[in-house]
Amino acid sequence: MSADHLHFVRHGQVFNPDGVIYERIEGFGLSDKGWKIATIAADKSHEMKITRIVSSPLQRTRESVKPWLDNTGLELEVDARVIENWNKLKGLRPGVRSLVKKPWLLRHFHNPKKPSWSEPYVEIQARMLDAARDLWDSTPSGDVVIVSHQLPIVMLQRTAQGAPLAHDPRKRECELSSISSFKFVDNKLELVSYSVPWLDAGVKL
Repeated sequence: MSADHLHFVRHGQVFNPDGVIYERIEGFGLSDKGWKIATIAADKSHEMKITRIVSSPLQRTRESVKPWLDNTGLELEVDARVIENWNKLKGLRPGVRSLVKKPWLLRHFHNPKKPSWSEPYVEIQARMLDAARDLWDSTPSGDVVIVSHQLPIVMLQRTAQGAPLAHDPRKRECELSSISSFKFVDNKLELVSYSVPWLDAGVKL
C-alpha cells in the first residue's frame, strides 16, 4: 500500500519590501496577498483525500500550510528535506548592483550548470526524491500535501519529465501557491498535474 498522490505546494507571496534573496533566513513570512493565495490553494483540499500534511521548517511554508491544516484538522509534519536551497547570495538583492558592491562574490559564478553559487541541483534533487519516495511508501492511502519551495519542486518536475536539471530560471513553471501533483508508477516519478488555483480564480498579485 502507498499514497495516492503527492501534492507539492509552493508557499505564498512573501513580505519582502527590500527585495532580497531570503533563502533560509528566518523572519520572512507571508504578505497579505500571500495569505490570500495560500488560502485559495488550500481550498483544493476539498477535492482531495488528504491523509498527511508536511511542510518545510521555514516560516513562509509553515504559514502557507496553515489553511490546509485548518481545512483538514490534520497535524503538521515538518520535514527538513523539502527546505529551500541554500544560496551564497542570501540577504542581497538580485542583480548587478549587489555584485558591484561585493565583487568578491563573482568567484561563485564560474559554473551556472551546477550552480556554483547555490546548493547543487543534484543535491536538491536527491533530498527531494528521498522525501517523495519516503512519503509515498510510508503513507498507506490517500493524498499527501507537502508545502515547499520553488527550486526544490522544480527539481522534482524536471526529474519526472526527464529534463536536464540545469535550466533557465526564467522558464520555471512553479508559481507562488501552485500545486504540482506527482505519483510513482513502477518506481518512477510522474508529474500528474500542475495548477495555480489563484490564477484560475482570477486573482491578481
